[in-house]
Amino acid sequence: MKPARLVILTVAVAAAGLAGYLAMTLSAPQPVTEPTIQQVTERIDVTDVLVANTSLPIGTRISEEVIEWREWPTSGLTEGFITRDERPDASTELAGAVVRLPVFDGEPLRAEKIVDSSSRIMSSLLPSGKRAVATDISVSTSAGGFILPNDRVDVVMVRRGETDNYLTEVVLSNIRVLAIDQTIQENEDGSRTAIGSTATLELTPEQTQVIAVAQQMADRLTLALRSVADVQQPDTTFAEHLLSGASGADAIQLIRSGAITSVGQ
Repeated sequence: MKPARLVILTVAVAAAGLAGYLAMTLSAPQPVTEPTIQQVTERIDVTDVLVANTSLPIGTRISEEVIEWREWPTSGLTEGFITRDERPDASTELAGAVVRLPVFDGEPLRAEKIVDSSSRIMSSLLPSGKRAVATDISVSTSAGGFILPNDRVDVVMVRRGETDNYLTEVVLSNIRVLAIDQTIQENEDGSRTAIGSTATLELTPEQTQVIAVAQQMADRLTLALRSVADVQQPDTTFAEHLLSGASGADAIQLIRSGAITSVGQ
């Protein structure tokens, strides 16, 4: 083979190889470069606030185990919150204080929901102008034992009439239960249930007089549990005819065999 042809053949082979390499390179998928994402975090100013780490019902005594400091957005602070900046020893100072309004898990403690440990518990739970009155109950007269503090009830009086028939009357309506004196009773199967023997009710002065009369007249007083939706209903109604002097005048009333007789003013 002549040198010229050999050169031409060599050049052709080299060109073909270069063309094949370029074709393979161009047809291969190009790697995709992912865009760089820069995360920007905005710092929020926070303040340590004293909160309940469990739900606290009315009458609970506060201890260091049921409260803790938690970070709270400074912009969300409201008047009444207990902060570490203002009261660094608050968790210790409040030990023994009494809850007068329900506090929920994670809720910041507020001064209006608790009272000092030196206060009397029951009197601290009473709103101004109200009275606490106790009445005997049993499972059969307290909705099967399901009535709990802060529930609303009607007080139903059952008494024997003059002809040996039984009369029923709602003497108090939508009354708030302050407390239930409960004892633990062990059943035959080994289980235990809480049985209340006394219910303490929140009453107005007039309602206090009514239930005092009803307790003397009644063969039995029954508490009828009301729906939680009735909390906004009026709670100051009562059986006015049981008051001494329903017209407002003082009077002496004689209760005999379930009947009320006014004997003087």
